[in-house]
Amino acid sequence: MTALHRIVSAEDFRALAHRRLPKSVFEFVDGGAGQELTLNANRSDFEKIRLLPRVLTDVSRPDLSTSLWSETLPAPLVISPMGSCALVRPEADIAIARAAAARGIPYTLSTMATTSIERMARAVQGPLWFQLYVLKDFDFNRQLVRRAEEFGYSTLVVTVDLQVGGKREKDLRNGISIPLRPSPRHLWEAMLHPGWSLRMLRGGLPRFENVRGHLGDTSTGLTIAARVGSNLHAGFTWDDFRRIRDWWKGRLLVKGVLHPHDAANLVAAGADGIWVSNHGGRQLDGAISSIDALPAIHQALGARVPIIIDSGIRTGMDIIKAKARGARASAIGRAALFGAVAGEVGAAKVLDIILDEIVTGLKLCGLPCFEQAGPELIV
Repeated sequence: MTALHRIVSAEDFRALAHRRLPKSVFEFVDGGAGQELTLNANRSDFEKIRLLPRVLTDVSRPDLSTSLWSETLPAPLVISPMGSCALVRPEADIAIARAAAARGIPYTLSTMATTSIERMARAVQGPLWFQLYVLKDFDFNRQLVRRAEEFGYSTLVVTVDLQVGGKREKDLRNGISIPLRPSPRHLWEAMLHPGWSLRMLRGGLPRFENVRGHLGDTSTGLTIAARVGSNLHAGFTWDDFRRIRDWWKGRLLVKGVLHPHDAANLVAAGADGIWVSNHGGRQLDGAISSIDALPAIHQALGARVPIIIDSGIRTGMDIIKAKARGARASAIGRAALFGAVAGEVGAAKVLDIILDEIVTGLKLCGLPCFEQAGPELIV
């Protein structure tokens, strides 16, 4: 068994997940759409950014806090919404949420989570946001929003980049689905990973708890992306968005935005913030990377509108680079889920690694506080 004290990066947790998870499950989490052009660009475009540090500034006590609306977060980090977390480990989503709550980091619960809105709210004492996939059944969308409101979720995150499920070739080849429909290949993979198999047997087969009975026939063995995609509202328009804005009286973020004109129009229509994202490279293959889309969106919105970014973030340095390009906070998905392969202690460890990397990065950049990271930091 790998000792967690030997793990020093999010990439180490990815390697751990690669060893501990069946191939089909690992590739479901790790993979992207199509030829994975956007998936790869999300990392390579972060890696191309070069920084121009300053010296002789007092960085003995770096301040990681960032402001979102009228609130101050202790760190510029958010957990992205993720469905199907229980494929990695039973209650992985609760493990991540608890680790995040202990550090004041908001956890975003997906519509397609394997833990319900109600159960998550009861299990976690910390900031919770709810992410809405807009389904064809608008009455059911309204029910989801009401449930999130009733159980104290502070922010609604409306995802707008999922008109249909992306073509995930690895999932099609592997036959990964929810509910799980084991094939001889899956049974062989399970035999090779007895620890994962025992946890799955004890925890029960994962299901989309928030949408039970609302995804149609569950006997066809569709991939997860295909099953979710077949229930999405591909005709979702600006009028529909305004309806959702009217339903929700709290803060509303719009996730999945890459075009600056869309960002500006969404704010004009009532969005309180923009979440720049290409869905982690899992939807439109060939889309621009989030970090390359960020500067134009920041220019269109200015400093008045909070911007969050995800897709490709693996290190604390990525988060500093994103701030220099205009994001108030960054969100991680895969990195946190790979940590949860080792349970709550693993999720906590990966968060602490990333937070420590932000501290080190700020010091070496000559920045006393995170909010001072601006465009002058980038060459």
